[in-house]
Amino acid sequence: MVSHEIDYKIYGDDIQFVEIELDPRETVIAEAGTMVYMEQSITFEVRMGDGSEPNQSLSGKLFQAGSRLLTGESLFLTHFTNKGSSKGKVAFAAPYPGTIIPIDLKELRNQLIVQKDGFLCAAFGTKLSVTLNKKIGTGLFGGEGFILQKVEGDGRVFIHAGGTVIEKQLNNETLRIDTGCVVAYEPSLDFDIETTGSLKSMVFGGEGLFLATMRGSGRVWLQSMPIRKLVRALSPFGANRGKEAGSVLGGLFQ
Repeated sequence: MVSHEIDYKIYGDDIQFVEIELDPRETVIAEAGTMVYMEQSITFEVRMGDGSEPNQSLSGKLFQAGSRLLTGESLFLTHFTNKGSSKGKVAFAAPYPGTIIPIDLKELRNQLIVQKDGFLCAAFGTKLSVTLNKKIGTGLFGGEGFILQKVEGDGRVFIHAGGTVIEKQLNNETLRIDTGCVVAYEPSLDFDIETTGSLKSMVFGGEGLFLATMRGSGRVWLQSMPIRKLVRALSPFGANRGKEAGSVLGGLFQ
């Protein structure tokens, strides 16, 4: 299904929102509860599924909606459509501070793997599904578990990340990353987990027991402040938990 072509503008620095401009009869899909405002010509409808397969059976829609529960997201997606005769705008924001990343799927061979809570909104026609980490080590210690989201299509998708985001282009290279800092990556990359090194490094290095590794060629997006780190920093006695969280016990319970 060909995705709708949408225009957009991102506002803010540390706490951003994205404003989508829709032509008449254009639609954008979004996570439930992310809408900030919408103009009069915009209407919305809550649906099971992303609508990328118009002839999908009821059982298929139920399966797709049920799989979203595995990622911790709402059972439903909200479809916002411009029912007016001129352009209309609708805006979305994520539930915690960070950065919104606009990504054109046509530039990524029409596929992207996203952390389970990273999807914000996308042009209608974009397909959302669940993908599983094939390696047990990555699932257990990778910071995001076994379950990730696969985003497919030829339109624009908006991903949310915590803190500041950096995009890295790997060319048959290896990048070692703090677990949980991976936001999204191309399927051409191999995502794995390895130990941080010697026992001394694990105990006193402050980086935990494991690091994520990306190998191959493709793009990966990294976040400076995963939500789990933000929650830990804001929790009681958070100021005294910096290095303890990176010790052996801290690494186990991150």
